[in-house]
Amino acid sequence: MQEINHTAQPENLDAVFAALADPTRRAILTRLANGEASVNELAEPFQMSQPAVSKHLKVLERAGLVERNVDKQRRPARLKAAPLQAAVQWLEEFSKFWSSSFDQLDDLLEDLKRSER
Repeated sequence: MQEINHTAQPENLDAVFAALADPTRRAILTRLANGEASVNELAEPFQMSQPAVSKHLKVLERAGLVERNVDKQRRPARLKAAPLQAAVQWLEEFSKFWSSSFDQLDDLLEDLKRSER
């Protein structure tokens, strides 16, 4: 079985996964992937108040997944995808593990088939 690479993890990886754990925050990120949006625009599809959406945005900001700019009285939010890349790279290590495990299982099954013949 392949050993998982224990390389140093980005400092905010825990914050990224914590932010992604909530379905509302994932939906907000999906929306922001289409372009920047205000709190009002982000609140539209949800049954929640603007302050509740703002709290979700703060979690996403702390994780480095969203940045907000001041545009007159509007504070549009914008997706910052770089921290997601760190999470994907971390998860890819497990993909390598599972691929290796499945390869070993395939080899075992082939050995069993050969011994039955």
